[in-house]
This record gives sequence, C-alpha cells and structure tokens, in this order.
Amino acid sequence: MRCPLCNAEFDPADSPAMPFCSERCKLIDLGRWLEEGYSFPADDDPDKYEAN
Repeated sequence: MRCPLCNAEFDPADSPAMPFCSERCKLIDLGRWLEEGYSFPADDDPDKYEAN
C-alpha cells in the first residue's frame, strides 16, 4: 500500500496511522485540513436547496 501523502510504500499491518505510513504524515494531513488547504467544490446556488 502507498501513503496518500508522501507516496511511500508500507505494510498496512505495521502502521498505527492508517491510511498513512506514519504519524507524521497523518499529522501533516490533519494540518492541511485545519488550515483549509483542502476543499470540496461548492454549488453557489443557495435557492437550489431551499425548502418549498
């Protein structure tokens, strides 16, 4: 298996930080989420979800 952050190959059975290869990669990924480094596409039409 490969780490989604650093692309290092590792054995999932040996990693306490699945799906990452290490605790370091896990924390780097968490930091990116907390700093809004990742985002999801948004629909800018608020009327689309308004209840009728």
